[in-house]
Amino acid sequence: MVAPRKELVEAIPRRDEEGWYPTVVARAELADYSPVRGCMVIRPYGYTLWENMQARLDARFKATGHKNAYFPLFVPESLLLKEAEHVEGFAPEVAWVTHAGQEELEERLAIRPTSETIFGVMYSKWVQSWRDLPLLVNQWCSVVRWEKRTTPFLRTTEFLWQEGHTAHRTADEAQAETMQMLEVYRDFVESDLAIPVVPGRKSEAEKFPGADATYTIEALMPDGRALQSGTSHNLGQNFAKAFDISFQDMDGERRLAWTTSWGLSTRTVGALIMVHGDDGGLIMPPVVAPTQAVILPIWGRKPEERPVIRDAADRLRRELLDAGLRVEVDWSEEKQIGWKHNEWTLKGVPIRIELGPRDVADEQAVLVRRDDPNPRPEKRSVAWSALADELKMTLNAIQANLFERAAALRTTKTTSVESFEELSAIVEGPRGFINAHWCGSAECEATVKTQTGATIRCLPLNAPAEDGRCIVDGRPSTARVLFARAY
Repeated sequence: MVAPRKELVEAIPRRDEEGWYPTVVARAELADYSPVRGCMVIRPYGYTLWENMQARLDARFKATGHKNAYFPLFVPESLLLKEAEHVEGFAPEVAWVTHAGQEELEERLAIRPTSETIFGVMYSKWVQSWRDLPLLVNQWCSVVRWEKRTTPFLRTTEFLWQEGHTAHRTADEAQAETMQMLEVYRDFVESDLAIPVVPGRKSEAEKFPGADATYTIEALMPDGRALQSGTSHNLGQNFAKAFDISFQDMDGERRLAWTTSWGLSTRTVGALIMVHGDDGGLIMPPVVAPTQAVILPIWGRKPEERPVIRDAADRLRRELLDAGLRVEVDWSEEKQIGWKHNEWTLKGVPIRIELGPRDVADEQAVLVRRDDPNPRPEKRSVAWSALADELKMTLNAIQANLFERAAALRTTKTTSVESFEELSAIVEGPRGFINAHWCGSAECEATVKTQTGATIRCLPLNAPAEDGRCIVDGRPSTARVLFARAY
């Protein structure tokens, strides 16, 4: 007996129940656990999502003058030690290679936790004159950070990302690059992933090891926790000093370069899952969805109807593909239509296209939106001749709706407080983004983190000037910062 919709949905924990996230990741075939501790296998459906995200982001990098390269996976220990603050920050997470076969290596090799050091060595060779600058390079790769607790996509021992590394003639150019790439990330996450973010600067305690300043985009998950979704670092001349990235300037003087680095990882896949998913499973933003629409043939009871329906489904598939849409057909004949509904709902495909015998006779198809929250979502009949245009308009509407819903949720979970007690109550209760005054002292920041588990997510770039009192010690403050518990 084929399981009806209710039974299948009940097999997935509710969105607000423990276990929803890993169940959806596994059941939707995004990823699976690997035999290597803390690592995941990204399955084709999940990797296609990442490829779509990668392509959209990579196009933005190229449009801003950056070029892709590839650097080694291994970093000699002597290089990692050259920048003291950097290595101290990553030391607990670094994985080391100590042997090649049965032979012990003369020098340990770190499996890159990030690549500032290896870029620094190469940049010191490539940069000799001001004419060699700016140097704008990005790489797509994986990195390893030995995590104690892991969750697919959100935090794994090995994860995929891109890391950009640039070198500049002046401090102003480096700062402009840092802010430009932060804006690239903001635009990508908000426009393509439909996730609203808060751009801001990290506190000194939270900044990237070895950076002068770190900027971030912070997203809020439905459970009230924050997720750092992309970072851009102004490294000043710290790495240039450590690796002698110097050049002869226009006036003949030899000067150190100013460098930046910036990165976004598969963690944003986790954000997409949590922000848009519901009790039925995933909801994919159409811009990056592996499949934007799925055609579900309803075979009917008469055997002679099947070839006709099959031909019609294939025709529509080819026409929609030619129109630039990502479409596939569920050709399975052994599954009932209710089962197919549930499976494609779980996978989060934005639009379902139903095609039965009567639809074929009338040369029309039935459209159902995945983002419709009703138990019985609205169905619309659309003529084949108008189907491509109607799909494009509907996909745009879904993309906008997902962003608006996420923004509305963030608004309801953002609170301004005037006291440490108010902050503590929110952190222990509903959670969310908390705007509060902070005097700027590391001691007050540490007190909040130690006593509540909340951290300063960022000093928002758009925070208005506002006189107030620090919620910890009452000293003067000129603007609010953003606190939250985070993943």
